[in-house]
Amino acid sequence: MSEQIDYDVIIAGAGPAGTTAATLLAQYGYQVLLIERDQHPRFHIGESMLPRAAPVMQRLGIEWGEGNLAKGGADFIDEKSGKRTFFPFQGKYRTYQVERSVFDEKLFNNAIEKGVTAHQQEKVTTVNCSAEDVTVTTDQATYRSRYFIDATGRSALMGKKHKSINKLENLGKFALYKHYHLASSPATEQLFATGNIEILLTDIGWIWCIPLINHRLSVGLVVQKKFPDDLKRNALFDHYINASPRMTELLKGADLWADLRMEADFSYFNDRRYGQRFACCGDAAGFLDPVFSSGFFFAAKTAEFIADQVHHGFVEGREADPELHAPGDQVYQTGFQTMYLMIERFYCSNIVHNLFFESDRQERIKNEITAILAGDLWLENNEFQKGLLLGRNRVANKTN
Repeated sequence: MSEQIDYDVIIAGAGPAGTTAATLLAQYGYQVLLIERDQHPRFHIGESMLPRAAPVMQRLGIEWGEGNLAKGGADFIDEKSGKRTFFPFQGKYRTYQVERSVFDEKLFNNAIEKGVTAHQQEKVTTVNCSAEDVTVTTDQATYRSRYFIDATGRSALMGKKHKSINKLENLGKFALYKHYHLASSPATEQLFATGNIEILLTDIGWIWCIPLINHRLSVGLVVQKKFPDDLKRNALFDHYINASPRMTELLKGADLWADLRMEADFSYFNDRRYGQRFACCGDAAGFLDPVFSSGFFFAAKTAEFIADQVHHGFVEGREADPELHAPGDQVYQTGFQTMYLMIERFYCSNIVHNLFFESDRQERIKNEITAILAGDLWLENNEFQKGLLLGRNRVANKTN
């Protein structure tokens, strides 16, 4: 390897995946450059966290309960039938609803405090990985490193370079969302006291209702099915929010805190997540419909997998091995496929009505579903998960 190496690892993207990988590698003692095209703080959706992200936050030295709203669990509601069920997060780890712009900046600053060199408002344009080293060119400079990690989110830098991004069909197509500041009422006080995320079923998809600190509420409409042609964006959002008795109750007297935003092209998988001297983590490896709030969790968890394996590769002298991440990737796929199958069944087999609403009758099933919703995706004794993964051969054709 050339001696003219600037950094051990260069990471593109300073969201949760990039900052997690950067911090862990810096804690191992490596010189890390973190390059972010935008500037923190920046707005981001995905405020609802899963309990099993807590161990990763502990490794980073992050107290994620500080300044965030404690989350008791997930409430699934069908207002039309009156059915509902609640999955409580009462295990070893606590979880929270966070304001992502604030929390992502906290992760970014923590990475710098741990020794990471960070550049903002600099965009990676090309990456060339060879047997000897990595050359990363930005709109401002060229750098060389021993390894490259793609944490560019849905920009999926390496996936687009390799033309390896494949969409996953039958899931949500797009989301419309706003943020509100709620007036005080018995309904809102109860919501903020529990901190629960509420998922309200609709005939075209579902609505998320996520309470945040300071009486703020994130409300989103995820569209999966065909919707009325005469309803576009604001009109479509307002139509379904106003048709919900629960949302009408919560939003009475509320002030709009952030205008309508839209996210599209939800679900995809990157068929080439690693190779010679590079690996992809977080949304750069794959992204799923947000119904079970897995985005931040997969960002942190995949970054942890990759950072640890890069460290082992350096120690073992295997950093140029294109198959360095193969073992960890198999573990990742088990988790990703589990969530994918859950979400596919949410839309295509009505798992909420057929199983979620009936789960109170069977404690084992209730506990096993709760474990998955909490991010416990690698348990050996979850029979419900094993049943989901019996369909993995069909999924594997899309995700391998």
